[in-house]
Amino acid sequence: MASSHGSSPAPRPGRDGMYLKERGAPPPRCRSLRSLPDVCPKEPTGEGRGLCDGPSVVADLDRWTVLSSKVNLPAALNDPRLAKRESDFFTKTWGLDFAETEVMPSFYLPNITKEHFAPYLQEMAQRERIHERCKTICPNKDDVEAVSSNNSNHDKSKAELEQVPKIFMKPEFALEDPSTFNSVLPWSHFNSAGGKSSRDVASSKLLQEKLSHYLDVVEVSIARQISLRSDAFFHAMSSQHDLQDRLQDTQRAVAVLRGRIAAIDRVTVQGPLRALRTNLTRNNCVKLHNKLKLMAAVHQTQPTVQLLLSTAEFMGALELISTTKEVLQQELQGVHSFRHLGSQLCELEKLIDKMMVEDFSMYARSDLNRCLRDEPHVLDKERLESLVFGLLRQRKLDFLDIYSEEMIMAVKAIVSLCVAENVLQIEDIDTEVVTKVADQTRLMTFPQWFELLKSVFESFLLFLQRIKATQTVIKNVVLEVLASTQKLRLLEEAALVQEGPPGPELLQGGGAELAYLTHEGLFISDALNEAQQGLQDQSSGLQDQSSVGGARLQQRDSASGYTETSVSREQSYMSGENMMPSDLELNRVTNTLQELLHTASDVSHDRCVKVLTARAKDGSLERLSSADFVLLSQTVEGFVRDTEDLSGRRIASLRGALQSQANRFVHRFHEERKTKLSLLLDNERWKQAEVPAEFQDLVNSIADGRITLPERKIPGAEDRKPTEFLFVNGQKYAVVGTVLLLIRIFLEYCQCVNDIPSIATDMLTRLSDLLKHFNSRSCQLVLGAGALQVVGLKTITTKNLALASRCLQLVVQYIPVIRAHFETKLQPKQYSVLRHFDHITKDYNDHIAEVSAKLVAIMDSLSEKVLSKYEVKAPMPSAVFRTVCKQMAKMHEAISELLPEEQTQMLFLRINASFKLHLKRQLSRLGVVNDGGPQNGLVVVDVAFYTENVQVLKSLDRLDLNMVEIWEQKR
Repeated sequence: MASSHGSSPAPRPGRDGMYLKERGAPPPRCRSLRSLPDVCPKEPTGEGRGLCDGPSVVADLDRWTVLSSKVNLPAALNDPRLAKRESDFFTKTWGLDFAETEVMPSFYLPNITKEHFAPYLQEMAQRERIHERCKTICPNKDDVEAVSSNNSNHDKSKAELEQVPKIFMKPEFALEDPSTFNSVLPWSHFNSAGGKSSRDVASSKLLQEKLSHYLDVVEVSIARQISLRSDAFFHAMSSQHDLQDRLQDTQRAVAVLRGRIAAIDRVTVQGPLRALRTNLTRNNCVKLHNKLKLMAAVHQTQPTVQLLLSTAEFMGALELISTTKEVLQQELQGVHSFRHLGSQLCELEKLIDKMMVEDFSMYARSDLNRCLRDEPHVLDKERLESLVFGLLRQRKLDFLDIYSEEMIMAVKAIVSLCVAENVLQIEDIDTEVVTKVADQTRLMTFPQWFELLKSVFESFLLFLQRIKATQTVIKNVVLEVLASTQKLRLLEEAALVQEGPPGPELLQGGGAELAYLTHEGLFISDALNEAQQGLQDQSSGLQDQSSVGGARLQQRDSASGYTETSVSREQSYMSGENMMPSDLELNRVTNTLQELLHTASDVSHDRCVKVLTARAKDGSLERLSSADFVLLSQTVEGFVRDTEDLSGRRIASLRGALQSQANRFVHRFHEERKTKLSLLLDNERWKQAEVPAEFQDLVNSIADGRITLPERKIPGAEDRKPTEFLFVNGQKYAVVGTVLLLIRIFLEYCQCVNDIPSIATDMLTRLSDLLKHFNSRSCQLVLGAGALQVVGLKTITTKNLALASRCLQLVVQYIPVIRAHFETKLQPKQYSVLRHFDHITKDYNDHIAEVSAKLVAIMDSLSEKVLSKYEVKAPMPSAVFRTVCKQMAKMHEAISELLPEEQTQMLFLRINASFKLHLKRQLSRLGVVNDGGPQNGLVVVDVAFYTENVQVLKSLDRLDLNMVEIWEQKR
């Protein structure tokens, strides 16, 4: 059926209603059609090459361009084979920095909005409404007939197509499939034996005719569809011819444009491009030259480091290594010849760390063990600063432990050296026999040992001053590092704050350069890096990093001219700021430095304590005289004060050792004086002693407020004669010799407290014990009559009693003075111990009262004994009253010169009261009353005699005896 048509084969409909021309069919046009030019050729064509010799955006023979791409981007993005659209289509190829950006609107096209179409829509809206109304009211006759014929034809063709089996209409129809082939060609109708019977031939003919019928039905249906759409088909063909004509015109225009572009490229573009290429090549050569110079400088790093280490320039070596590692990481990364240099520099840096630690240890040993006198406090200050800065840079923060260990060893050596120097000057000590230092110190006399102690103190003071000077140098370096790191941090923060976005001019320039480099086929990343580098250079004003690195390395190429001043300390901080310790670590180093001086002071004091304890092991310090011990105490206190001023804190070890020795000294001091006082009391005969002039001067100095022993005797004191009484504040005291020595003893206690304030509490307790001992022992000897057996006195007389009372009163006189003196030496929290003086004062007053009572008791027993024999009879005055008056006169004679008048009067008033009481009892017994009788008269005569004899005594003339009380009162 298809071959019966005379015209050209009708086009067959394709997908989406498009009509495709059958292959092989001759074109209906008479003129020959030229093939369209390949806009994106895969291989260059000769005619395209002949258009121009310059670079072309259409056909390029040399390299691939973006116009050679055969991939349809919308098709790639909308690939139906993918389950879902890939979200990382761009970023997985071009990196994470690729992002969708907003396309800038063109400056040459106006912004078309809906308002531009408003007039047209308003004009055509009325016409459109009329047209639509006419279509609905009056449909086209041809359209109606065409629709009816089309419907009938469509029904007819549909009925015919239904005769064709459905298997031929399936999209997956393929005769290669065995099941499909068997369904189309049912071989079961044929003989399987292979023979051809008449039945098989008929079946095959019938099958062939059936298939031909199916084909005719389909062809007729296709022809019908083509005839229905013939106008659209021929319109498409004519449009295709017009399009080819236009493409030919476009090709000719493009050829002309290529010629013009080639001329422009030849005349205007190639020269500037060549200049730009030459400039780019020159810049690359300069960079290459700088890079080679940098590599040459890096190549000289190891020999330069070795040369610096030979001169102990650790800081320069470390900075050179740090700069080289920085250059390797930033400028020479990936250079094959330097692939092992980084690890070699790390090993070299570790070696420098060990060398610095060893050098610092040697420095500390030589500095601490050199002569303490006539040398500067700091040895080689520049070397110390360099070592400390290098150790801090490498974060070797334990270098102070090394210094501390060397310091402890040096402290031990100082004591041994001082002992050896002093022993050499003493001929009595044989160092070959006595080898131990402690034994040698015990063989010295106290002056020799004291000179040794002062030498040790002096050496330790110089040693601590040297350590403090070293500590100051190290601390200054640490503080300088701390200040520099803080300064750099502030500068970095300020730079971040001041940094702003790049200017539009720079962006435009960078974009133009980027476009040119892309056009020339260079790497876009290189162009972008160059643009960013230009922005950074223009904004910060810094030099190129490679030139800086080269300058740093070239600065150290000549090791002979290297000095510490060639590289500033600020550059050192900047190059090693990442290696420097943090502020917290630096503050910890500063605290450790302070503890270093404290440790040195503590160790020095510990060694001095050993010197003291070695000497005190045999008790020699306890046997010192008070003057020697005071001298020792003052020397130790002075050393402790000096070391405390140096270290800035209180040190207790040496003070504790001195306090321990002071306690032993106080115990011995007290025991000696207590024993001495006991011996004096046991030998005291309780007679009034003469007062030497020196004791009177001593009492006078106490009255003037000087509670101390005189340093030397007052001139002329020996020429003055002793006096009978001791005058204190206008009062005279008759005393025994023991009390005079007691005054001197408690002044020795006060003097010792002045010299050693730390023993004030202990000394107060011991002095209280001494005063109590004097009180109790004197009571035993006098009131207890112990002196009869101890000294051999025949009896304890009233004079002995009055003298003892007066001595006790003298001691009571000085107790407030002693109390006030000790109060100035005590801390406020120690004032509670002063209550001992209150108890002592009470005990002494009680003792004085007992002595007075004893005197009254003596006269009381005498009066009672004599008056018991009293009889009222002539002659008058009676013998009893004569005896009483005689005994009272004797007592007055005994005590009047010893006791003051007030005490004498009070004593005789008590004696008189006792006498009146006994006389009253005797008169009552005798029955004598105050009646004016003869017996009353006799008693009155005796009483008058008694009154006269008592009042005639010295200082008793105004004494009111009140003798009326002897008579019984009348009821």
